[in-house]
Amino acid sequence: MSQSKKSKFIIRLVLLAGTVISLFFVPWLLVKAWILPLPDTVQEQLDEAVDHGFDGMIVYIDQAGQPPKYFASGWHNREVKIPAKPDALFKIASISKLYDAVAVTKLVSSGRLSLDKTLAYYLPELEGKIENAEQITLRNMIRHRSGIPNFTDTPDFWAHPTLSYDESLALITGQPANFEPGEDYEYCNTNYLLLNKIMDNELGYNNFRFVQEEILTPLKLTRTFESVNEANMDDIMSGYHVGHPYDLKTDDLGMVATAEDVGTFLRALNDGSVFEKGEKEIYSSIYEYKHAGWVPGYQSFAEYHEELDAVIVAFYSTTDPELYNWNLSEIINGRIVKILKR
Repeated sequence: MSQSKKSKFIIRLVLLAGTVISLFFVPWLLVKAWILPLPDTVQEQLDEAVDHGFDGMIVYIDQAGQPPKYFASGWHNREVKIPAKPDALFKIASISKLYDAVAVTKLVSSGRLSLDKTLAYYLPELEGKIENAEQITLRNMIRHRSGIPNFTDTPDFWAHPTLSYDESLALITGQPANFEPGEDYEYCNTNYLLLNKIMDNELGYNNFRFVQEEILTPLKLTRTFESVNEANMDDIMSGYHVGHPYDLKTDDLGMVATAEDVGTFLRALNDGSVFEKGEKEIYSSIYEYKHAGWVPGYQSFAEYHEELDAVIVAFYSTTDPELYNWNLSEIINGRIVKILKR
C-alpha cells in the first residue's frame, strides 16, 4: 500500500471511529426516529411519535389552496384515557413572544413606545439594579441583545417557578450583565418579562387586553387565553414531564391556545394581515416570524414554510430533563415537512 493510500485509509478509520463514538453518545431513540422509513401520511407520523414515547401530539396544517388539516394522536388525558383532541387547548410557552412583539410593534407605530428609549427611561426604579439599564434599549430587549441574565436559568427554576413579576425580577436583580448591550445575542425570558411590564405601564392595564383587542379579535381568535385560569380546564391537554408523577396542566405558565388559533395568527403574521400600514416594516426589523416554546409538560412549534406556502403548528405533551424529547420532536417536525413535500 502506498504512503498516500495508507494516509487515506487512516483518515477513513479515524472518521469512522469518530462516527461510532458520536453515535454511542446519541440516544438510540433519536437515531431510530431519524432512520425509520418515512410514513405515507402525517397521521401515521403522529402515531409513530406516540410510539416513541410522547403521551400526546397535535398538528395543524394550513397549506395554501387546501382546506386546513387537523391531526391528533395519543392522550388528551392519560389518567382517564381520553384520546387526544385536535382542538384542545395547549400551553404555547414562548410562542407568546410573537404576540408580544406584534403588540410592541403596534405601540411603537402609534408613538406610545420608542424602540430607542432605554430600560431606565421606562422603568427608572431598575437603574442600579440591572446593569446597563441606562444603555439597554427596547430594541435590544425585543431582539434578545440586552445582556440581562435570564431568570428562568436560575437553578431548579422549573421545580419552583415564580408566580409574579417581582419574584421573577428578584432572581436576577444585582447580577452582572452577560455582555454589553447590542454586542451579542442570548435568548432571555427576562427581556420579555420587562417588555410586558413596560406595556402594562404605558397602557394603564394588562397588555393582554391590548393583544385581544388589536390581534385576537380582528383575527376572530376565540380560543386563545392569557392563562389556564381563564380557560375551561377540561379543554386543556394534559402535560407530562418524565420523572414527575403528576399531570402539569393546572400550573399557570402563560398563554394557552388551540393549534388552529396559533396557526391562524402565524398565517396573518407572515402574510402581513395582522399589521396596519407601516407596522410590518417595524416588526421585520426587530423579531422573527416563527417560534417554539417549552414549559414542563409542553413543547410547541409554530413555523411558516415558504416553499410549501404552509403554516405548521405542532404540539407535544411530554418533556424530559435531558431535552431528548425536544430533539426528537424536531426530527418529527422535519419528517412531517418531508411528507408534505412528497
